[in-house]
Amino acid sequence: MILNQKTLEKLRQLINEETEYRSGPKLVQFFNSLGFSDNYGQGFPSRWAYTDERLARLNGTPGIDQCIRAVFAPVNFVGQFDNLDRLLEEFNQYLAFDSWKVVREGADLRFVRVDKNQAATNTVKAEVNEEDQFLKREFSNLSIDALGLEGGLVDVLNERVKEIERCFQSGAYLAVLILAGSTLEGLLLGIAGKHPRHFNQAQASPKDSDGRPMKFHQWNLNALIDVAAELKLIEHDTKKFSHTLRDFRNYIHPFEQMSVGFSPREGTAKISLQVLKSAIYDITQGITMLGV
Repeated sequence: MILNQKTLEKLRQLINEETEYRSGPKLVQFFNSLGFSDNYGQGFPSRWAYTDERLARLNGTPGIDQCIRAVFAPVNFVGQFDNLDRLLEEFNQYLAFDSWKVVREGADLRFVRVDKNQAATNTVKAEVNEEDQFLKREFSNLSIDALGLEGGLVDVLNERVKEIERCFQSGAYLAVLILAGSTLEGLLLGIAGKHPRHFNQAQASPKDSDGRPMKFHQWNLNALIDVAAELKLIEHDTKKFSHTLRDFRNYIHPFEQMSVGFSPREGTAKISLQVLKSAIYDITQGITMLGV
């Protein structure tokens, strides 16, 4: 199987953090299981550069199929099959341009040939329709104050929301993406700190090597989004586009932005701002699900 560059970039994101957060040593362990003999130590490249190089080596060989199977192995998603199916659905939107699709049948995965043009057309139409519906949502009386977070954090979050809106109005779209992503993370982290038992007991909570929930400061935005959705704090569309915002926020790194030639547009910034507003609204409505 030969994957195009965009599919490889999505696969890299899945490996590095979307399926689980893999540190440098864990990435080495992952790729060594696919036939490499790497060692982690001083001078190790950035995680994304290392993963990109290894995927380029695997591309076009049976190893890329093995890699995809390892990333989506159902045994690693026990109790989280909804999350696995969501990740597969997102990946298949890219894989369609390579004329392939990954299908899960219980505990097994198989690759299916698809018509590239038809699959890509259907994917684009579905994405546009869902995006339009999401952007049409309107919110009134949004209030971070009503979430019961500590006063200092509320002040910071409120100021950030105002600054994001100013950036949007002035056309500073990259700033909107970065600020909206970090503000969403701060919001969800604040909610997690206020309700630690619920977040730690969630199936999607990240675990350490001993199977215990990680400290909240070790959680990434991916985990915070997934747990918030599991706890019914955010709706499905908010979750989906929150992951999109999380991907956009990665372009805070200039080399990451340069490597994919990303240039944020008004529509991209509009979605990012809408994600933040939607999350505030959903959490305000859904906080009662935690029994408060």
